[in-house]
Parts: sequence; structure tokens; C-alpha cells
Amino acid sequence: MCLAMPVEVIELLPGARARVNVDGVTREISLALVDDVAVGDFVLLHVGFAIGKLDRDEADATLRDLAALAESAGSRVDAPVEESAA
Repeated sequence: MCLAMPVEVIELLPGARARVNVDGVTREISLALVDDVAVGDFVLLHVGFAIGKLDRDEADATLRDLAALAESAGSRVDAPVEESAA
């Protein structure tokens, strides 16, 4: 299974690279696999590479879903594990 994270392009860099931001965290990524990326675009980031573009609504929805998933996982960390009756 792989996971791609929506990130916003905040700066285009030389050599098909960009600086991106998600939730205040920035990093430099490769744009070698995606054409026509501009500052303000959202791309899907997977292991340091943008693998596709998506619109702001799709990015926002995905980020909300990921935040909800993280929150629910965090709330279960301290919960006792229920054993199933086999």
C-alpha cells in the first residue's frame, strides 16, 4: 500500500523541483513526473516526487480526511483493546 499526500506548491525551484507546504511543514520535492505546475497548485506527494495534480477542493477534502483519521487513531491509542470471542 502506498500513500500520497496533497501538498501546496509555494515556490518553483531550478531543475524541476519545488518547495511545498502542508500544515506548516515545508520540503523540497521533485516535479519531474508532473507537467505545468505553478505556485499555488496542489500536487500529490509520494516519496519525494509529485505524482499528479489536484484541485484545491480535492486537496482540502483529502487533508480533512487524513486529519480525522489521525485524530481517531490517536484517540484509540489509549483505549483498551477488545478481544474477540473466537
